[in-house]
Amino acid sequence: MRSDTTGFWTPVALSADIPSRTVIPAHVSAGTIALWRSQAGQIAASADRCPHRGMSLSHGFVRGEALSCIYHGWSYGMSGHCVRIPAHPGLTPPETIRVATHAVRDAGGVVWVAEGTPASDPPSLDGLTPLRSLTIEADRAAIEAAAGVPANADGLIEITRDGEDLCLLLSGSQQSQTGVRTVVHVLVATGSHAPQRIAASRNVERLRRMAETASANGNVQ
Repeated sequence: MRSDTTGFWTPVALSADIPSRTVIPAHVSAGTIALWRSQAGQIAASADRCPHRGMSLSHGFVRGEALSCIYHGWSYGMSGHCVRIPAHPGLTPPETIRVATHAVRDAGGVVWVAEGTPASDPPSLDGLTPLRSLTIEADRAAIEAAAGVPANADGLIEITRDGEDLCLLLSGSQQSQTGVRTVVHVLVATGSHAPQRIAASRNVERLRRMAETASANGNVQ
């Protein structure tokens, strides 16, 4: 999650977890957004509230190249402008009806969302392939403590466990009803075989337990 004076990129999901015509909730520092992929395969990130009645757009559905609210079906294009109001099929929605959008990049198997206006592209993950994402009920400090090393400027932790390399890409931590949680994307070396992938999954589960236990007990240094 490299930061500069104008903004930064947050890794919010793995590309493989968002097939076409899908919308999911994702999290940035400002809160929840609606992350969606159109029928043509284009990825977009929208504010999570429909301007009509405030329903979460991440509970909606994707039809063609638009994201539709599940409540009354108001639909928004990738630029955020309203493109259809089902109750008024002959109406061209005014430009003032729109949802805020974020710049988004689908690179290296990871979906990055811009917060502010980053001065550069998302960091390169050359030599690494996404394996899975998971949510850890702890903040970044607890995860770094469990790993034994801090994340670098891009939010990447690289460690070795049981002779196997483990790479974790951290998103920003979010408040939840039960405390603080952090989404972690697990990466493995490109070309890794099944034993290495299984070992990475097992090791990140151990790290998750360590971080969550330390966080629950207030033992984070």
